[in-house]
Amino acid sequence: MTPEEQLTILRRGAAEIINEEELLAKLRQGRPLRVKLGIDPTAPDIHLGFAVVLRKLRHFQDLGHQVIIVIGDFTGLIGDPSGKKETRPPLSPEEVARNAATYREQYGKILDPAKTRVTFNSQWLGPLAFHDVIRLAARTTVARILERDDFTERLREGRPIGVHEILYPLCQAYDSVVLEADVEMGGQDQKFNNLMGRDLQREHGQEPQIVFLMPILVGLDGVQKMSKSLGNYIGIAEPPDQMYGKVMSVPDDAMAQYFTLCTDVPLDEISAIGRGLAGGTLHPRDVKRRLAREIVTIYHGADAAAAAERAFDRVFVERDLPEDIPEVTLSPEDVRDGRIWVVRLLVLAGLTESNSEARRLISQGGVSIDGSRCTDIDAEIEVRPGMVLRVGKRRFARLRLV
Repeated sequence: MTPEEQLTILRRGAAEIINEEELLAKLRQGRPLRVKLGIDPTAPDIHLGFAVVLRKLRHFQDLGHQVIIVIGDFTGLIGDPSGKKETRPPLSPEEVARNAATYREQYGKILDPAKTRVTFNSQWLGPLAFHDVIRLAARTTVARILERDDFTERLREGRPIGVHEILYPLCQAYDSVVLEADVEMGGQDQKFNNLMGRDLQREHGQEPQIVFLMPILVGLDGVQKMSKSLGNYIGIAEPPDQMYGKVMSVPDDAMAQYFTLCTDVPLDEISAIGRGLAGGTLHPRDVKRRLAREIVTIYHGADAAAAAERAFDRVFVERDLPEDIPEVTLSPEDVRDGRIWVVRLLVLAGLTESNSEARRLISQGGVSIDGSRCTDIDAEIEVRPGMVLRVGKRRFARLRLV
C-alpha cells in the first residue's frame, strides 16, 4: 500500500497521533517501522480495553511493520503511576514473572507471534549504575515531570508522590531510546510517558518517535474505563458463552465505540448502523447481537460465536436453562434436617464469594431457586437433588447430595 493508504487504515479509532505528518514521512521511508508497546505485567488477564491497543499493533503488523512488545519486568517493580491517586505498591519479582507469562499466552490471540519481537526492559535498565540513573535524570526537569495531571492533582490534595514514581516516565522513555522506536503505542492515559520518550530520543540525537494513542474503552457499566479491578470488563480468554453474554450487557450508547475499537466491521457500515439506530429502522437488541457475534468470532471463531448465541437465546429469550450447568456437591454436614440457610447455600455453591454478597444479591432480587425468585435473606431452603440455583443472568449451579 502507499503511505497514504496505510495512514488511512491506521487512523481508524485513533484518539491522537503526534503527529500525522511525521508518521507519513516515516512511512514514506519505505522500511518497516519499529512500533513499540510497553506492558507492565500488573494484571494477568487481557481484556477488550487493553486489546484495543493490541489490535492497532496488528494493523501495523499486517502493513509490514515490526511490533516490539516490551514486558516491563523492571518498571513493574516500580509501578506505573499513570492516573493513580495513590502510590501503587510495587509488584514482587514472582508476581511480575507470573503475570508476564500469562500475557505472552494471551496476546497471541491478536498479534502474529511470528512477527512479534518480545523484550524485557530489565535487560537494559537492570545493569544501569547509580551514576547512569543520575545522568538520565539530568535529561529532564522537575517542572516537566510535574506537568502530569495526576501528579499535579496529588500535590494539590496533599497526597504523597514517591521519588521512584518520578523516575518511572524516564525509565519508559529510555526503553524507546534503547530500541530506537519509530512509534510508541498506548492508551490516552499514557500520553505523558510517551511524549517523554520523544524528548529523551531528541536528547540522544535520535529521530523522535510518533506517539500513537488509542481511546480508553468504556466498561460494561457505561461510565468508567474497562478495568478488571472494577469488575466491568470482558476478558479475551473468557469462554464464548460468557463473552457473548457480557457483550449483550454493553450500554446501547457504547455500541458504536465497541464496533469501532473491538471489531473489523468497516467504518461506513458502522455509520450506517448508527443511522439505523437513530432513525428507528434497527433495533438495539439486534445490533448488539451482531456486535456480540463479531467479538466472539475474533477470539473463538464463527462456530463458537453461533453456539454462544444459541445458548444465550435458550437462557434469556426462550427462558430455558443452559445445557452444561456446573454441579455442586453438598455433604451431610452442610445440611441440617434437610434444610440450609440460603445465604450459606449460595456461598457453598460458589455463586457468591461472601455472605454479604449473597445477602445483597438476594435483597436485589438477583437469586432464583428452581425458577422461583428468592428475596428472603433468612430463608431456610429445603434441599433437593438436582435443584438449580441461579444468580444474576449467567451464574448457575445444580445441586448434588452425598
